[in-house]
Amino acid sequence: MQRRNFFKSIAATGLGAALSPVIKSAPVYTADSVKPKTNIAEAMAVPRTTLSMPGKYPGRVVKVNNANAVVDGKPSEEAAYEMLKRCMLELTGEHDLSKAWLQFVGPDDVIGIKVNPVAGKLLTTSHAVTRSIVKQLEEAGIHRSNMMIWDRREMQLHETGYTEDNYPGIKIKGTECQDAQGGFINKEGKFYSEDRIDKKCYFFADVEGEYDAYTMPYMVNGGKNSYFTKICTEDVTKIINVPVLKNAGSAVTLCLKNLAFGAITNTGRLHQQLWHETCAYACAFSPLRDKVVLNIVDGLIGCFDGGPSANPQFMCNYNTLLVGSDPVAVDRIGHDIVIAKRIEEGIQVKDKPEAIRFMHLAEELKLGIADRNNISLTEFNV
Repeated sequence: MQRRNFFKSIAATGLGAALSPVIKSAPVYTADSVKPKTNIAEAMAVPRTTLSMPGKYPGRVVKVNNANAVVDGKPSEEAAYEMLKRCMLELTGEHDLSKAWLQFVGPDDVIGIKVNPVAGKLLTTSHAVTRSIVKQLEEAGIHRSNMMIWDRREMQLHETGYTEDNYPGIKIKGTECQDAQGGFINKEGKFYSEDRIDKKCYFFADVEGEYDAYTMPYMVNGGKNSYFTKICTEDVTKIINVPVLKNAGSAVTLCLKNLAFGAITNTGRLHQQLWHETCAYACAFSPLRDKVVLNIVDGLIGCFDGGPSANPQFMCNYNTLLVGSDPVAVDRIGHDIVIAKRIEEGIQVKDKPEAIRFMHLAEELKLGIADRNNISLTEFNV
């Protein structure tokens, strides 16, 4: 079978099956393990900006709960809008919602809304939350032509309803992509995705990425470099990060993980030895560190086990939103929610300190606050 047709046949079998080799949970951390070398020092040498993580409100998180956030198994857009409004006003101290949003973005920005559709329709970033963000941005004077909904895999975006038909006027884009016939390879024998990565900006780790033909379209490249998507380096000026409230083993896959593994290629090699490091280190590179201005965790529906995939028996209605400019602080609060649910359900007996190692690494890189004692949480029930 020719290489191009082989990848078309993969597409025909369905994306969910094709992704199974590359969706992984956080590995068990061992303190005495020798870590491969990386180029994190190069990232840290780039001067910070006034927008750099942890943003305008370090260590500050707003949590809003609404018992009616999910109706008949479906997230309520009306509830999501009001919950998000309350979060934004409380976070910023503004009385006017548009002014609250304009603390983070302006009409000249190109805003990338980073969703997470990796678990499919069952556990994607909900359209109720995404549409609420879009609506409030529009009310603040941001035109739809200056918005992009993005993630690593364009195919997953489309499968979970993130299409230009459902979001008219907003560009929907992923790094890994196919042609109209479902092929991954262009006439020159290259992945279409190669035109969407920035080979001048990469996370190096001394671990070789080696993949079979089945997995390669979802990695884009092998080797020791993970290239950043041009979505982050070129297309957008600001990023709003919208992960789902879910677990990855005894850890969580929220703000940092959604950004780090969603913005670079060749990630399969990073799970076993460098999961925690990658979650922190990739976010320290300028395309993420200096552009992510807001984190909105969609906790209307989430999961407490089986993540980052979706297993219906472990899904639940958390009925909550978490909002903050500080991705580390937001992750820390989200971790507490998920672990409390795991303990309640008998999945684990107690919290595991090693599960938040990536948050402490991120704090060392000055990306935010991991120490719970230094985080200000404001919580409301509406």
